[in-house]
Amino acid sequence: MTAKDDDPRKQRAARARKTVLKARREALLAEALRENLRRRKAQARARAQDKGDKGDKGGEGEL
Repeated sequence: MTAKDDDPRKQRAARARKTVLKARREALLAEALRENLRRRKAQARARAQDKGDKGDKGGEGEL
């Protein structure tokens, strides 16, 4: 244990910093996962649209 570990205020501040960093990391991860899901859904929609367009429009797909 260092001298700063004995000070309750510094312990509380360190714990608060750790909590904030953890929350920020979790928020970034959640955002990345949402973005990834949105992109995958858009790709799946585009693939389904392309398959449908080829039959309906004789091969002309919208981009």
